[in-house]
Amino acid sequence: MPPALIVERFDVREGHNDTRMLALKDLCSVMDLSTTSKYDGTMERVARAVRLLSTAPDDDLLIVVKRALFAWLIADGDMHLKNMALLKIAEPGDRQFGSVRVAPLYDAVTTRVFPNLKHDRMALKLSGKDDNLRCADFRTLATTAGLSAGVADAAMDDMLQRLWGGVDRIALPGAMEFTDATRKMVADMLDICRARLEGLG
Repeated sequence: MPPALIVERFDVREGHNDTRMLALKDLCSVMDLSTTSKYDGTMERVARAVRLLSTAPDDDLLIVVKRALFAWLIADGDMHLKNMALLKIAEPGDRQFGSVRVAPLYDAVTTRVFPNLKHDRMALKLSGKDDNLRCADFRTLATTAGLSAGVADAAMDDMLQRLWGGVDRIALPGAMEFTDATRKMVADMLDICRARLEGLG
């Protein structure tokens, strides 16, 4: 069997006894945009939308900042408005959603390793930029979102340390066979991540 990606769904009930109501709403829908406009937003607009709707806005805005930083570090040029969402949950008997939170990360990929995408940029601009981002750009996003500089810096530092550790540990499973092209793609991905970590000044 060829290599496969296995994804655990977070937007469905966990079992027959789970009677919660769950609804996933991507940021295109949240911002009342058509699917063809999924690349038209900015991270600042995403933050404003999340601030208005989240039941834990400060926590979720920190997730937005970290999600943008992660996308930059792994060269994910496909983090558009349909690849971010809010997950709404109503407990049994409730007439409205008691929890509205930024959904867990999904569809994150290093697009620059794919053919014809080696110059791919961020899908959504941040500080008016979609390339050559620096720590200051993410701090500005955090400030614009209303987060304290200390909280934002601590979260960003933690992500940088974790990604450095992860990049050094990632390896293809030994029990599976991979083509030379696949091995090169993985090596390229790790090189991109290392370069971005080193260059994030």
